[in-house]
Amino acid sequence: MSRYRFQIIAAAVLVILAIIGILLVVLPAKEVTTPADNMYGIVLDAGSSHTSMFIYKWPADKQNGTGIVTQHSECHAKGGGISSYAGKPGDAAKSLEECMNHALKEIPKSRQHQTPLCLGATAGMRLLKRLNPTESEQVLKEVRDKLRSYPFQFKEAKILSGQEEGAFGWVTVNYLLENFIKYGFVGHWLNPGRNTIGALDLGGASTQITFETSQNLESLESQMNLTLYGNTYTLYTHSFLCYGQDQFLKRLLAHLIQTQNVSDQVINPCYPPKFNISINLGTDVFDSVCTKKYKPANLDAKRNVTVVGSGNYQQCVRNVTEIFTFSNCSYSMCSFDGVFQPRVTGSFMAFSAFYHTQKYIKDITNIALTSPSHAVEAAKFICNMTITELLHKGNLTEKYMKYMKNLCSMSTFVQVLLTNGYHFDEASFPHISFEQNAAGASVGWALGYMLTVSNEVPAESLSMMKALPSGPWRGVIVIFIAFVLFALGYCLIIYRNAND
Repeated sequence: MSRYRFQIIAAAVLVILAIIGILLVVLPAKEVTTPADNMYGIVLDAGSSHTSMFIYKWPADKQNGTGIVTQHSECHAKGGGISSYAGKPGDAAKSLEECMNHALKEIPKSRQHQTPLCLGATAGMRLLKRLNPTESEQVLKEVRDKLRSYPFQFKEAKILSGQEEGAFGWVTVNYLLENFIKYGFVGHWLNPGRNTIGALDLGGASTQITFETSQNLESLESQMNLTLYGNTYTLYTHSFLCYGQDQFLKRLLAHLIQTQNVSDQVINPCYPPKFNISINLGTDVFDSVCTKKYKPANLDAKRNVTVVGSGNYQQCVRNVTEIFTFSNCSYSMCSFDGVFQPRVTGSFMAFSAFYHTQKYIKDITNIALTSPSHAVEAAKFICNMTITELLHKGNLTEKYMKYMKNLCSMSTFVQVLLTNGYHFDEASFPHISFEQNAAGASVGWALGYMLTVSNEVPAESLSMMKALPSGPWRGVIVIFIAFVLFALGYCLIIYRNAND
């Protein structure tokens, strides 16, 4: 009988231990705090070719002063960028209505008055400001008045500097890759101690390079210090206006027209062989600040010319290279156009038009851009193909012809920009990854901007929450309940055996 008493006592101890275990899991909930609700934020990315809206959310308490931000939803406005509505009163504001109505549906009414609303305009508006400051300010005023009419907490609608655009893109990349902060299994936000990676952005009117560096920065114009999650980062960042995809293509055409003396037929070695298209000199080429230096004297802006492709890689790369200036560096080292740049170090993520260009290249040639030699090989392959072959190899319909006609130009441009411009070589080029999304969010400057804005949003009063996130929390509770049931069952078996 003593053996049965021992077994009963042991089973009772198991039950007590299980109950204590459950209490130990429940009690720490009083020590870990989190908000009862989410905060939201809206960023409108007013690019040169279109406007996108991103809605973000984060807990109302913040980690070392910065919100833990995730993407909630996004919306892409129809039509062009807000700069394209210069001289058309009301159109810029109207273009935002559909996406703003989307925000009204997505964000709870109880949160709308606390939701920061920001619009950042990039290179398209920077160019308009150069060309016509009055029109630029009028567009911004119209947009501000429109955004103020919504029940959100309007903060600003402004033109971002190139350095801000580059730095915010870098923040986005490293945040999504959890290089700043990571959620641990036990319910705490941790600093993972990882190295940050650089950001390469290629938009419609400008391109940006940003990376953390400990090297001596000879030009303070390219230095930016950012504080996030209690750490300060020293960045090299530079934005090259007129080197975005759309403006580069205009500059290339302008360069070819200028060097061929504005003949009725212009040979473009970067267009597919025998491909031809009629363009207007005034509206298709010389309507931009970026092509001003190529504009011939006494140009007839109403004149049309025919551009005929020859598909010649060697001539294409020569003309593309002539768009850049690789001389006249007054520093110890430069990228191009006399701009200081330290040696690139570490890994980089390339996004926006970089991603789309390499995706077309890989789909058509099956060549991955993992080295300078592969970039050259891919560009040669692309430039020798007809428009029909490009569409067929890419399994694309004719509506993609407007992209395929420029693929040789863009393949060559990306090759020259990354290797001759930014000086990625056989050792550093393989550390570039081309991405469109990361961790379920779009890669671009908007998320980085919202992280910075969230620094200025006050944290609200906190309520209690479990130490573990909901998934692991439920798992622990189920395990302890199963343990209690097992212990009780064991006791019952022992009790019955004892009475037999």
